[in-house]
Amino acid sequence: FPHVQARVDKFLFPGTTESFQTDRALQSFIEGGFFGRGPGEGTIKSVLPDAHTDFIFAVIAEEYGILACLVLAGLIAFIVLRALFHVVEEKDLFVRLAVSGLALLFAIQAMINMAVAVNLFPVTGQPLPMLSMGGTSIWFTSMALGIILSVSADIEQEESEREGQNQVKEVKGGALAVA
Repeated sequence: FPHVQARVDKFLFPGTTESFQTDRALQSFIEGGFFGRGPGEGTIKSVLPDAHTDFIFAVIAEEYGILACLVLAGLIAFIVLRALFHVVEEKDLFVRLAVSGLALLFAIQAMINMAVAVNLFPVTGQPLPMLSMGGTSIWFTSMALGIILSVSADIEQEESEREGQNQVKEVKGGALAVA
C-alpha cells in the first residue's frame, strides 16, 4: 500500500520528507519539560490529527511532563510484571499461557504507542491501553485485564486454601488446633 510505504520511508529516511506528526510529538516532549505545562494547557492536541488516540502519550508529555510519562510507564510495567509473577508457580499450562499472553499483549501495545510518540517506530495507529479514546480498544483491553484478574483471583484462592490446610497443627495432648 502506498500510504504504508510512505510511513516507513518517512521513518527510515527522515530528511527526505516532512513528518508532521512525529515532529510535533517530539516537540511536545520538549515543550512539556519535566513537570509539564499543566492540565489543558497543551497545544499539541489542537494541531495533531490523532492526538486523542495515536499520540496520547505526547499529549500527556506536554501537559503533565516527562515525570508523568515515567510514572505511566512504571504503572504499565507494574501491571504486566504483577501478572507475570502470579503465574510463575502456576501448574496449569493454559492459565500460564493465557495470562502471559494477555499481559504481554498489554505491554507490547503500550510500548508500540510510546515508541511511536518518541519516533522509535513508524506511525502505526496503535492506541495506548486504557488511555486512548476509542471504544473498541478500551473494551478489549478491559476484557483482557478482567481475564487476568479472574485467573489471578482463582490462583490466590487456591493458594489460600492450600495454606489453610497446612496450618492445622497438633498441640500438646494430641488435640488439633488451627493456627
